[in-house]
Amino acid sequence: MNRIALVEDEPSIREVVSLYLKRAGFIVTAYPDGLAALEGINLTMPDLVVLDVMLPGIDGFTLMSRLRDHSDVPIILLTSRREESDRIAGLELGADDYVVKPFSPQELVSRIRAVLRRVHSSPEPGDAIALSFGDLSINPKTRLIMHAGQEVILTPKEFDMLYYLAQHPKQVFTRDQLLQNIWGISEFIDPGTVTVHIRRLREKIEKDPTSPVRLVTVWGVGYKFEP
Repeated sequence: MNRIALVEDEPSIREVVSLYLKRAGFIVTAYPDGLAALEGINLTMPDLVVLDVMLPGIDGFTLMSRLRDHSDVPIILLTSRREESDRIAGLELGADDYVVKPFSPQELVSRIRAVLRRVHSSPEPGDAIALSFGDLSINPKTRLIMHAGQEVILTPKEFDMLYYLAQHPKQVFTRDQLLQNIWGISEFIDPGTVTVHIRRLREKIEKDPTSPVRLVTVWGVGYKFEP
């Protein structure tokens, strides 16, 4: 039975979401603020965190950044912010998905299950194969990326996307296919999420991000990795 940490300062939302998650078969620990959540999550380490962005004390972005310093625990953001820049900020910090308020509790349950399916279906480190392409190397066991002799720091999702594309060199993937294979779901997530991650990866591994030679756009279709 999966353990979910819910971080939400609004009592009514916290109560309703907790109820739906428990009915769906999850073990739920709810926190009213970021400080309590940081201490509790570090002690118990749940299987997934549902995290509100607007929190008293430590906001959701700060809390997520601190969690990401030592953990790849899946995180789904709850946010009332509709601006694209806020969604991008969350994704770049390592969020696995986001849900914009007001939302359906059933939709949140579906997204949680999708993220957990992806995590549970990921290959064990021992089964994953290290890849090397000239000055770019990808080690899935250590999640270490080296480019031109320098270590490249990636978010968990950036690593997953780069490794997935590199496992299928020259194969073209649509944004929906990448969402399905990396996030485990495509119908709820903005396809622009893929575009954001591709752009960030290009900034980190391409000599000239404006003229990429590794992560190539196939216009009207999607993206591919050139070995």
